[in-house]
Amino acid sequence: MFNLLVWCIYGIFVGSIAKSIVPGEERMSLIQTIILGVAGSYVGGGVLYLIGDYETLSPAGLFMGVVGAVVSLVAYNKLTTNKSN
Repeated sequence: MFNLLVWCIYGIFVGSIAKSIVPGEERMSLIQTIILGVAGSYVGGGVLYLIGDYETLSPAGLFMGVVGAVVSLVAYNKLTTNKSN
C-alpha cells in the first residue's frame, strides 16, 4: 500500500513538471497527471535500464522520468488533437 502512495506522489511530481515544460494548455485531472508521471517513469526507466544505469530516485532517474513524461505528453497531445481541415 505504501508503494502505491509513493508512486502517486512521484507521478504527480513528474507529471506536473512535464505539463509545465510542454507548451500549450493541458486539461488533465489529477489522476491523468499521476498516470502521465508514472508512464513517463516507465519510459525513462526503460531507457536507463538499457543504458545500464538504473536507480529510480537518483537524479538521473528523476530527469529521465521527466523526459519520458514529456515524450508521453507530446504523444498524448498528438493522439487527442482534432484535425479540422
